[in-house]
Amino acid sequence: MKYIVYLLKMIILKKIIISIFFINFLAGCVQSTALLGPIYTLGTTGNTLQAGLSYGSNKAISKITGKTTSENVKEILEPNANDSELRELLKKRIIEVRKKLKNIQKNKKNIN
Repeated sequence: MKYIVYLLKMIILKKIIISIFFINFLAGCVQSTALLGPIYTLGTTGNTLQAGLSYGSNKAISKITGKTTSENVKEILEPNANDSELRELLKKRIIEVRKKLKNIQKNKKNIN
């Protein structure tokens, strides 16, 4: 019984070590993941036109901006100084729209 438990522990340890090795080994493959989206699209839908358009647009954006898709997304998601100004403007507009909606609801109730 002890021998079986020992073998199971060794198998689990072996899987963990191999997994860590492959994660480190494949970490350099990140740049080629631009093909994963079109390949997935082609595999699931079978639509070669859609897959080709997806790959072509990724390549065109990379060529125009000089950045990969992940770099562009990261840049978009980083907060800017203009975000706070935009947020304040949107808050004011939301408050104005809510007031107008309340007035419309009050007018409807008064009519009925």
